[in-house]
Amino acid sequence: MSALAATRVGLTNFRSYARAELRIEAHPVVLAGANGTGKTNLLEAISLLSPGRGLRGAKLATIQRKAPADTAAGRDAFAESLWAVSATITRTDGAWEIGTGLLASNANAPRRALHLNGAPAETADLAELLPMLWLTPAMDRLFLEGASERRRFLDRLVFALDSTHAKRAARYERAMHERLRLLRDGMRNPVWLDGLEESMATDGAGLTAARRLVIESLNGELEARGGEGAFPCAHLALQDGLGDAAADPVHLQMRLAAARDRDAEAGRTTTGPHLADLEVRHTAKRSDARDCSTGEQKALLISIVLANAWLQKKRHGGTAPLLLLDEIAAHLDINRRAALFEEILELGSQAWLTGTDASLFAPLQGRAGFFSIDAGRFVPMERA
Repeated sequence: MSALAATRVGLTNFRSYARAELRIEAHPVVLAGANGTGKTNLLEAISLLSPGRGLRGAKLATIQRKAPADTAAGRDAFAESLWAVSATITRTDGAWEIGTGLLASNANAPRRALHLNGAPAETADLAELLPMLWLTPAMDRLFLEGASERRRFLDRLVFALDSTHAKRAARYERAMHERLRLLRDGMRNPVWLDGLEESMATDGAGLTAARRLVIESLNGELEARGGEGAFPCAHLALQDGLGDAAADPVHLQMRLAAARDRDAEAGRTTTGPHLADLEVRHTAKRSDARDCSTGEQKALLISIVLANAWLQKKRHGGTAPLLLLDEIAAHLDINRRAALFEEILELGSQAWLTGTDASLFAPLQGRAGFFSIDAGRFVPMERA
């Protein structure tokens, strides 16, 4: 049994689900079945109970079910929402009711709301209550794509260990967009710009410091794990092009002030931690992750996520995060699959795993709940 688990998940007008509810025990969950039945949609719904836009990074308005909305909603905070996700979270310190949804508005654009035990909440509150990590098939190309996805992956690892990171990132983004708007509009009021750049520099330096600290901790955990297991040892590094200035708010503010003309002309902010990149190397092969095979790249990602999960468990009193592992069996041989399942059980994490073939998860039989999805309903499976 997991110390932290989602024991109920409810969906309303969410992608392929008109209205659905899944109740489970505090153990791993396997969702098996054909593509297009809604397995990833459920994982995405759970991921939206954490900071950010979930494992797909989708615009919130696109999540609403395209068919006619379910109008039989109950009397709760999200009864009039365009879509909603709710969950019961059990921990060693009790049970919690959490939820999020997109609320319609006659005067303004729809807005996202978060609730904790019936009261409005902040994303940082949920990050601390329900830490989670995920891997998706789209992330198989993480080392081959641009820096933004790697940075997003790194920040997810940092969120899991430092709940204040989400607030810093949000403040930095707001100040950056406001500063750029002023520069684009030709409004060069030095008092306004100085204030925004001071805010960006303070939070930006904090972002860099938090990223570096987590990378250092992860490298220590990965090195301790070594290359003895089924998953390779990785080494992480932060590439930000700023050197010591990245974590020094005074120097960062000076760089921002000096870049005003350049940023106004470029229409973007050309310096700062929002441009940082994550570099990953395969330790044993002494090669960059981008040069490894698809299977090795996936194994490196799994190694990093597991190391982060163990770090969280050590720091959070023996409580491991939720793991959302979409199509995780792809590119893993039978030995690595078995090793992954055993480590999930040893870790004590409630992992949510999806795949088209239930037999791939046979080692979890009797130790996880198995479900298929039929027309938006969750159906227990007797045998994998």
